[in-house]
Amino acid sequence: MRKLVYYIAVTLDGRIAGPDGEYDFFPAGDERQSTAYSAWVNTLYPETVPTAYRAAVGLADTPNRYFDTVVMGFGTYRAPFEHGVTSPYAHLRQYVVSSTLRPDADPAVTVVPGDPLGLVRALKQEEDSGLNVWLCGGGKLAGAVLPEIDELVVKNYPVVAGAGVPAFDGAFDPTVFDVAERTAFPNGVTLTRLVRR
Repeated sequence: MRKLVYYIAVTLDGRIAGPDGEYDFFPAGDERQSTAYSAWVNTLYPETVPTAYRAAVGLADTPNRYFDTVVMGFGTYRAPFEHGVTSPYAHLRQYVVSSTLRPDADPAVTVVPGDPLGLVRALKQEEDSGLNVWLCGGGKLAGAVLPEIDELVVKNYPVVAGAGVPAFDGAFDPTVFDVAERTAFPNGVTLTRLVRR
């Protein structure tokens, strides 16, 4: 069966964005550290680089390695949408869970007005292509689909936000994951892959 993987950047206090959706405060280190870190992560998960930036980082013709589908909430989709980018991951099947977004936002984007759990379960039941479903964000969506998250890939940055969007925003539901691998980088970022117990 296909997996639902929550691949996300978080602060030390568990925020994936600031109160207004900011994410430019995540420290990347000096230029050398930032370049090495980005190259490593982009090689491992090339499909997580938005389509508009793939050529600039040498990924224009790189096939998807881990994901063929992305699911996101409107809070995650809003930033590119407000800048005229209506299909941010054109190299993936794109689903936006939103009760307010028009269904015709872009022909390459499927707007799902409700039942994110049903959507995720249906995507996971599709014929196994060897690729998985990427849960891109946000926190409310992650909280809603927590029962179906099989794996977490957490990029933990050495910064405290103090306020903002939590990685999970939902009901109290302790869910245990086991660490499968962890890599620390000179820029202070730790990338941890966890699997559901």
